[in-house]
Amino acid sequence: MSPPPVSAVYGQPLPELALAPPGAVQVSPLVPGSAALDEIPPGSVEAMVVAAPPGTIERRYVLALALRALRPGGALTALAPKEKGGSRIGKELAAFGCEVHETPKRKQRICETTRPETLAGLDTAIEAGRPRIAESLGLWTQPGVFSWDRPDPGSVLLIRALPKLTGRGADLGAGVGLLSRAVLTSPDVTELALVELDRRAHECSRRNVLDARASFHWQDARTGPELSGLDFMVMNPPFHDGGAEDKSLGQAFIRRGHAILRKGGSLWIVANRHLPYEGVLAELFASVALRAEGGGFKVYEARK
Repeated sequence: MSPPPVSAVYGQPLPELALAPPGAVQVSPLVPGSAALDEIPPGSVEAMVVAAPPGTIERRYVLALALRALRPGGALTALAPKEKGGSRIGKELAAFGCEVHETPKRKQRICETTRPETLAGLDTAIEAGRPRIAESLGLWTQPGVFSWDRPDPGSVLLIRALPKLTGRGADLGAGVGLLSRAVLTSPDVTELALVELDRRAHECSRRNVLDARASFHWQDARTGPELSGLDFMVMNPPFHDGGAEDKSLGQAFIRRGHAILRKGGSLWIVANRHLPYEGVLAELFASVALRAEGGGFKVYEARK
């Protein structure tokens, strides 16, 4: 087991707002290969910077884990855009027992504190943010992952439209494994690679997809893993980056899917109706067909 980090950083804070401590170890689950914040021994870290996530349960979970990891007197800087949780960080840290110095800058709130000897409410916040089985999904999930507490309606529409797939395939941006479980109901599927950027969803999918045909990859689907000659691809690609809409994300997923499909292979994609994916699909694939739409979503099958 590697020694605990002396300092840590969660996420990608803007350097002009908060500098990560020297030698800081990355502990965000959205960075493949990062350390796990929940596995850092309590009281072992000297300093930490947290680019706090927007979701309340997720944010309080991360702040509580950060405080637990810090030694008494250790320095914590937590920041976020004001409208995405930044205005609440100071009060949340104060509720844990911290004295907070808060600074507004570039529409963000930067909160600085040192870990006191005595903290309150950490266990409650950590328990609320832990992985659990959601009744609405019947699957392992965790606050902060995509559609963590309910089936995503786009994914449901895609599942209903899918035929019985055959051969080798991949689920790019597999999440907790909802789509992959549906794909693997076909006995003619021989292999399925689940590719997911978020370590929390990746770990949940391992608990949800108990099938020897599945392989699991904690990687950015736009660049890895090394796959080729696949017979099919399914995806419900993201279209937000750091809370802002980014249409290029889904387009990059489509280009990656095209690159690793065999000639004649099929790509099945669901997207919000307003997203402009038809152009890149038509540019890359020999044929593109709308297979389903409803509830603000559209499903396409594209053949290479």
